[in-house]
Parts: sequence; C-alpha cells; structure tokens
Amino acid sequence: MLVVVLLAAACGSNGGTRLDGVAATIYDGACADDNGSSVTVYSGRSENLIKPVLDAFACESGTSVQVRWASSTDLALLIDAEGDRSDADVFISRSPGPVGFLEAKGLLGPMDSSILDLVSAEHRGDNGTWVGFSGRKRVLVHNLDSVPRSELPASVFELADPQWRGRVAIPATNGSFLDWFTVFRAQYGDAAATEWLDGMVANDARYYPNNVAIVEAVARGEVDVGLVNHYYNYRMAADAEAAGNQHRAANHDLSDDDIGSLLIITAATMTSSVRDRAAAQSLIAYLLSPRAQRYFTRNTYEYPLAPSVAPNPALPALSALSIGSVDFDALGGGFEGSEDIIQRSGITSN
Repeated sequence: MLVVVLLAAACGSNGGTRLDGVAATIYDGACADDNGSSVTVYSGRSENLIKPVLDAFACESGTSVQVRWASSTDLALLIDAEGDRSDADVFISRSPGPVGFLEAKGLLGPMDSSILDLVSAEHRGDNGTWVGFSGRKRVLVHNLDSVPRSELPASVFELADPQWRGRVAIPATNGSFLDWFTVFRAQYGDAAATEWLDGMVANDARYYPNNVAIVEAVARGEVDVGLVNHYYNYRMAADAEAAGNQHRAANHDLSDDDIGSLLIITAATMTSSVRDRAAAQSLIAYLLSPRAQRYFTRNTYEYPLAPSVAPNPALPALSALSIGSVDFDALGGGFEGSEDIIQRSGITSN
C-alpha cells in the first residue's frame, strides 16, 4: 500500500533560524535564506532515519525540499507509472533492487563525475546514474541466553538443518531481504535459492514482517535467531542501555564469503524527469558529506561509504560480500521474481 505524505523540509525561507532535535546535531548553524531552488525527493528510507539529513540540507543550503515517503518498491513502481511526468527529482532507496528496476526502464538520469567520485567504484553505477551512501550488513542476531556462540552457524545454509527447526526468524517481505534473496538467486541460481527457502519453511522458520520485529523477538527470547541488517540491534542495544535496561541479543557475523554476510547499500539517484539538476546533485552530494556520513554511522550505526569518514568504533571491521560486485540491472529485473518465489514458499504463513 502506498502511503504518501508531502513534507516541506525547507527552513531556508526563514533565514537565520536554527534547527532543533537530531537535525541540529548534523548542522547547528543558522539557516540560509531561501535560494529559490527546490527538489522533490521520493524516499524509500524511513522518515525517522533520513529526515534529519534532509532538514539539515534544506537549512544549510536554502533549497526547498519536499518529500514523498513510502516503500522503495512502491515508489519505484510509482515513478515507472508516472514516467516523464513524475514529480520525483531524487529517488532514495533503502535497497538496490528498485534502483535497478528504474535503471532498466531508462528512468534515471546521469550524474556528474564530481558526485560519482565521492565514493569508490564499487559503490556507484557503471552508467553514472546512482551512488551508494551507507551500508547495512546482513547478520544473524541471536539471543544471548538460549544460543551459545559455539553453536552459531558459519553459513545461512546451515539454518535449514534440523537443529534449527522452529528457531529462525525471517523478514521475508522486507525490502532488504528481497534484495538479499535476489542476490542469492543471482549467485546460486533459482533452483538452489528456492530449495534453500523451501527448506527453511519446511524447518518451521518463523515469519516476521521486518527487522525491528525480529530483533525485539530475539531479545525477549521469543525466537532464538533471526536474519536482519546489522544496525537494528546496535540501535536497540544503545536505547536499552540509555534506559538502564538489559538487551539480551547480539549480532553474529557469518563467514565473510557467505551470502549471509552481504553488504546492502542505500542508494541515491536522479530521475530522468529531474527539473533542477544542480539542486538534485547538491542534495545527493550532501548525503555523502562528512556531516551526513558521521550522522549515519554515529546515530544509525550504518557503515559510511564516503572514504573521508571512519565507521563507528562500535562496528566490526567490514569484510563482507559487497553488493557493489553485483549488477544493479540484474537486481532490478529480479526483485519481482524474488517476490513471487517468496510468496509461493508459504513463509508468510509460518
């Protein structure tokens, strides 16, 4: 279901005012006067995660920012339906499949090399239409009381073994899981990927709608382990510590070369219908600025992709299989097929 909220994120029309809340930790200076430019963002990243950065950009630059919030997949389908009449100038996706889908449709516009060069080659598009700005690693979150570290698996393939019957949670309809499963298919073939998922269903893997629900369930001992993005557990552990509570869950890194250790990147791109290329590119560059990159790794515990900013010291060294080695076009053409395989598996009934 597409949920649409348009938000005027600009404070540039009130030059001299200042931001508050989380956005003020990104930019604490006086807001610039309205510079007359505007950019409309279709954001598949959650409002609570990305809005502080968009607010900081609007305040610092004086550019008016309007945002349409929904899932990355729904927004990509909307841009496709709107075609060259789309209001979207910038598309922010929390997972790469929808970006590849739009790339294959010819609905993305090229960016200047000055923007592309803000990240290494593996984190930008070969056709110059997208850049990654943060990374989320796939991990296995586990309950500290019910699962000794010595029993944790080295590969996702082991989770279909009898010893894990009824003990594994999967966010099968979540966008990052869809992208992960699409890469799984690309690496091992449809037959092997389908066999693994069917094996998980037969092993009574438990379905949860998203990563947050899984980490919460694991922490309270409702399920032993779950496949998630790494940063959710870090954030929940930090919140629990701040509240003086215990958090009984920890991340487990699978083998570096295992598909379960995939690094999934968030991506930003301009649409082919962009109205103000300069404003759009300025916003994308801001996502890779030291201010924004420090926010992503310090506040949301993601891996920064701009080489100028070091990862949060709490994060382990990154040596995961990178999605940058996978063709975004192949992912874009595959996420609909992944949805079909997942639905046919019956995992959502578990």
